[in-house]
Amino acid sequence: MTAEAVPSPQGDRLPLGRLIAFSQPGLTVGALAVAISVHLPRYFAGHFGMGLAAVGGIFMLVRLIDCGFDPMIGLVMDRTQTRIGRYRAWLILGAPVIALGVFMLFIPQGTVTNGYLIFWLLIYYIGYSLITLSHASWGSVVAGKYNERSRVFGAIQIVSTLGATLILVIPSLMGAVAEKSGANVRAMGWAVVIVTPIAVALAALATPERAVSDSSHERFGFRDYWAMISRPDMARIIIADFCLTLGPGWMSALYLFYFHDARGFAAGSANLLLLIYIGAGVLGAVFMSRFAMKIGKHRALQVASTGYSIGLLSLILVPKGAFLLAAIPMFILGFLASSFTMLDRAMVADVGDAVRLEQGKQRVSLLYAMITSSQKVAIALSIGLSFNVLALVGFNPKEGAVNTPGSVLGLELVYLITPVIFVMIGGACYLGYKLDSRRHAEIRAQLDVMDARGLGEILPGDLEGPVVEAIAG
Repeated sequence: MTAEAVPSPQGDRLPLGRLIAFSQPGLTVGALAVAISVHLPRYFAGHFGMGLAAVGGIFMLVRLIDCGFDPMIGLVMDRTQTRIGRYRAWLILGAPVIALGVFMLFIPQGTVTNGYLIFWLLIYYIGYSLITLSHASWGSVVAGKYNERSRVFGAIQIVSTLGATLILVIPSLMGAVAEKSGANVRAMGWAVVIVTPIAVALAALATPERAVSDSSHERFGFRDYWAMISRPDMARIIIADFCLTLGPGWMSALYLFYFHDARGFAAGSANLLLLIYIGAGVLGAVFMSRFAMKIGKHRALQVASTGYSIGLLSLILVPKGAFLLAAIPMFILGFLASSFTMLDRAMVADVGDAVRLEQGKQRVSLLYAMITSSQKVAIALSIGLSFNVLALVGFNPKEGAVNTPGSVLGLELVYLITPVIFVMIGGACYLGYKLDSRRHAEIRAQLDVMDARGLGEILPGDLEGPVVEAIAG
């Protein structure tokens, strides 16, 4: 019998101080979500002159390679036992790996080549996987109740949004000269390198990791993996998360091109609009987590995806260079987008409970690995495909380049149409979703009985009719 991390008992609630400390790794994740997707591809394509197709292809290739690592990391993570805990150990391990990758990408050492970008992107994404998988998995066992998960993942999303907001302040303060020299990107890198170990240390020192017994150590094969990924509830979340990542990710990759070249905003104004978009996510995360407690996570995501698509299309009506008018839809978009990752992650934790009740073993890290893998594919496609489409319409990304009206129109169409399609598909995935608060409460009641016995397996008579229905749906 070995220690097995499990969700806290139904009545437990992480105190506010510990919740804030536990959420701090979100600063790194949020900052890099913006810096990597918005600024880094443009940095290598424009500043180093590597070209849109080359940079887009490299980002897509590395993401596709890296997504295969996540299931292996998740499976090993679920089986890990150390003296300092399971997820705490992996979170600590991820800090130096991601910091090294960020340093070499944002503050390049030596000649920048295709091989250089490929290698250090791989190191960065491995570190990113270690941080995100361990943190999300730990969050799922810190919070056991359906609504408490909305609270915990909402707090993580708020901190992530603050991280994204703060990283965007850097280019806004440093101005156009720093943007042309690349100094703003290097400053972003230093900020992440400094903050990451501090944030991880706060989470690791302040958060408990409870454990009970587990008797499951059998081999885990492809058939078992397929059984989990093809579960109706998990399959819906994976497809929805893919679409809800691809849509905004597509926008992020083309954001600076769109607002500068198509909408006539100076670089500083474009960054301020992006700051409004990201900053709105703080209020959005607070509101949407509470909204999800009222109507359910899947219904809240349906509302958010519909509103996001309408808000994105409204950008067409904004006159070129009209900052105040553009700020309104950007605020709405950021407000709603904050719920996509937050609620999807909270729902994966619910599925993890159903799997543990059904199989008698913890698989939550592996479930999160499925999500992060699909997310990485979506981001890879968002950068790779969008950059290559821009190259096909003749758009020139180099600083000071003059593009034709036709190529600018192509940029506008590429920026707006694809995200709307995918975000709406993502919301539609949750039509008929059945693992709601009522069904999850039934599952948690049975798990609490199992955990009180100190067992990691299901005994005859533990499963009642409603619970069987819940884990099957």
